[in-house]
Amino acid sequence: MIMRESLLKLALVAGMFFSAATVSAQDAKELYNTATGFIRSGDYSNAILVLNQALQLEPDNIEFRKQMGFAYYLQGDMNKAKNTIEPLLNKKEADAQLFQIAGNIYQSRQEWKTAQKLYEKALRRFPESGELYNDNGQLLMFLKIYEGGMGSYLKGIEKDPGFPGNYYNAAHAYSFTKDPIWTIIYGEIFVNLESYTTRTAEVRDLLMDAYKKLYNDPSLAAKALEITNTDKKSKRKAEADFADLYRTSMGKQVSVVMSGIDAESLIMLRTRFLLDWYNFSNLKFPYALFDYQRKLLKEGMFEAYNQWLFGPVASQSAYKSWTTMHKTEYDAFLQYQRNHPLKLRPDEYYNDNRFSLAR
Repeated sequence: MIMRESLLKLALVAGMFFSAATVSAQDAKELYNTATGFIRSGDYSNAILVLNQALQLEPDNIEFRKQMGFAYYLQGDMNKAKNTIEPLLNKKEADAQLFQIAGNIYQSRQEWKTAQKLYEKALRRFPESGELYNDNGQLLMFLKIYEGGMGSYLKGIEKDPGFPGNYYNAAHAYSFTKDPIWTIIYGEIFVNLESYTTRTAEVRDLLMDAYKKLYNDPSLAAKALEITNTDKKSKRKAEADFADLYRTSMGKQVSVVMSGIDAESLIMLRTRFLLDWYNFSNLKFPYALFDYQRKLLKEGMFEAYNQWLFGPVASQSAYKSWTTMHKTEYDAFLQYQRNHPLKLRPDEYYNDNRFSLAR
């Protein structure tokens, strides 16, 4: 009987400890969620106050400390941010986001070399992180290491094709080169991945300018004609890379834009491009973007898609008029787009590796 009572007491005590630990964990999580809400609303002081309370309950919680360092960074206290984040970087639980925060802190402190080394270390540890390639590329571009920066964006596109930031920055960087085709390709992918932000409107402008730049090159049509008519046509096509084939196909459509480039002429141009591409180049270079365009063409939504893509930039009044007159068609496209977004495929990475800034 005494033994049974002792065991019962032990069980009750153990249950009390377990219950207290559960309540403590729940309380800490609730505090963390509250702090995250303060960060979202821009109230960093309250976020830090609440995170300190959470850390009293779980002092070894790396996620809490990471959020604390991020709050200090957003508040502008880089010393406390650095002191909070740095001790976490060598821990096995450190994730890619932690290295991103650390990189931002170092850059804010103008510790450029430290930031560079940090990104190199982070990418060795997280070689599939599009966010880290993007941050590294931005730092290298800022330091005027242009080829390195572009290389980082392109590696990010290759390793993490669904992350939009690298497409955005690559499209921008290519807009300063003599060849606009990658601005066209990466810009359109970006607008599909990040469809309704201020960056979207910015890239729409880049896209329109890139098409104009492409067709202002008097050699474009001549090169396409040369490759098409040469006796070595089949051999040349077999050896050509993605960029050359794309450029050649676009060159064949020059007559469509003889009177200028606007949303209407781009619809015709891009329709003819798809027909040509799927006759000659698709088997060698399958590409999710072109498959998506072709699907929209078959579904009767390609015109609406192109109006959505180019209309607001080409002419606001014409775009508004078109969407008013074709409301049912346009609404059907928007619904389709929400339910069937562009999905990139990881094994379809092409680049001509000829990046150089126009002088």
